[in-house]
Amino acid sequence: MITEDKSPLVPTPSFKWVFASASRTIAFGFGSGLTPIAPGTAGTLWAWAAFLLGEYFLSTEDFFWIIGGGILLGCWICGHVSEELGKKDFGGIVWDEILAFWLILLIIMPAEIWLQVLAFALFRFFDAVKPGPIGMIDRHFKQVEDSADHSPSSLGQILWRGFGIIADDLAAAFFTLFTIALLQTLIRPFS
Repeated sequence: MITEDKSPLVPTPSFKWVFASASRTIAFGFGSGLTPIAPGTAGTLWAWAAFLLGEYFLSTEDFFWIIGGGILLGCWICGHVSEELGKKDFGGIVWDEILAFWLILLIIMPAEIWLQVLAFALFRFFDAVKPGPIGMIDRHFKQVEDSADHSPSSLGQILWRGFGIIADDLAAAFFTLFTIALLQTLIRPFS
């Protein structure tokens, strides 16, 4: 059951509500999105820990399948859960951060801890601040949502909303990887 906060606009999901269905559990990053402060950061930290643990059991190919399938399934999961909440991109939905950070780690690993910390900091910066193209992607999908009527959404609308939730995080992942590659190129001549 969703508990209502004092504002009539956005319901506040409870622990019980999130763990009542698999789609909510995944969308909320296995509970990490329930953090009242900086749920995106909590979801990214959860992704980091899960990736490091997963490295002991999964191959690079396994991770590619998980991330690829997670993006496809995530379009429905994120769109469906946001439909249930009645909000286009609820902050507690962190599956998008998890997938994007897994992609970053998959590409940079094996890496020393300082590079992992740098990747984490850059990703959180790009995801939170949304500079340039990342912000344009985010605004585009939110604008499309604002122009839609508020009747129940079709499957296509749910998938499109979910894609919009994930797209800006994938763009933030791209800019994180681009920045790391640029820094490594600039630093390499001095080492």
